Amino acid sequence: MLHDDPPRPLVIGHRGAPGYRPEHTRSSYELAFALGADAVEPDIVATRDGVLVLRHENEISGTTDVASRPEFAGRRTTREVDGTALTGWFTEDFTWAELATLRARERLGSIRQASASFDGRYPIIRLRELFEIIDIAGGEQRRLLRMVAEFKHAAHFDALGLPLDELFHAELEAAGWGRGDERLIMEAFEPTLLDRLGARGIRGKRVFLIEGTGAPWDLVLAGARTAPRYDSFMTEEGLLGLAGRFDGVSVGKARLVGGAKTRRAADAAGPPLTGADLVDAAHAANLEIYTWTLRPENRSLSAPFRRGTGRAAYGEWLGEFSEIIGMGVDGVFLDHPDLGVDARRSVTG
Repeated sequence: MLHDDPPRPLVIGHRGAPGYRPEHTRSSYELAFALGADAVEPDIVATRDGVLVLRHENEISGTTDVASRPEFAGRRTTREVDGTALTGWFTEDFTWAELATLRARERLGSIRQASASFDGRYPIIRLRELFEIIDIAGGEQRRLLRMVAEFKHAAHFDALGLPLDELFHAELEAAGWGRGDERLIMEAFEPTLLDRLGARGIRGKRVFLIEGTGAPWDLVLAGARTAPRYDSFMTEEGLLGLAGRFDGVSVGKARLVGGAKTRRAADAAGPPLTGADLVDAAHAANLEIYTWTLRPENRSLSAPFRRGTGRAAYGEWLGEFSEIIGMGVDGVFLDHPDLGVDARRSVTG
């Protein structure tokens, strides 16, 4: 196996390279590595027969052609996912053989016509195929390529008898990745799932995803109104409480850009840290810090970096990306990995 000292920050293809190809498809992942990504990030959900597939959410009407398939019209239903009622088509109501007949669509097609022009061309894929893509690309490029595996709605799947940690462990073994290694980073919004991955002896970094609002759903289920909110982890005390349990945290970029940059009260009851202060505090707690999602369109840039009025038009993306990279983050998630490589080069040389 190849070993290396990874560049910093890691450039992570967010669901592949969906700025150019529909997300979570073989073409999108292969293109991400061709454009220089150091890692790719799959979102992992389960089928009725326990196959792990790669979709943004378990509700798939926005990312596949399932709504136009008459043979599946009767599968449309309403489910409660993490406390929210959703209507659509859900992976847990399909077998893998059924899902394999669907074709992918770009989720942000209204602002990404180039990517959406490939709608309907590619099937969805299962996790097993991504292990193969990473192995092949790593061998061709002679560099260590990584997977940042995001587990979606673990408590929801637990209730259905589909434990994501158990299914993932079986997939690692089947793919020849053993119990994981330095190529593997695992992340989730639910800390209980991360604990269970560690208890299974799966090797690889474990990163706690921090949402902008609310509380982890697994903790809500366990503690009702007493569940700690995500903000409570974004103080010096909160970060120190994660040290030794996890290897890092991953935050939305709104916590880094556009917020206050001055040091604030750092106790569990105080306001959350932002910007470079948050990065420094995470590192002081011996935690890595990642951020998502860096996108070049005005729609997604913070106000100082927007140019013109077109939501789909590119703004001053290099300025925003460089500001974030300059804070010293350990990894950035991007829909256009080549832009991340350019931004990293402009900052670090």
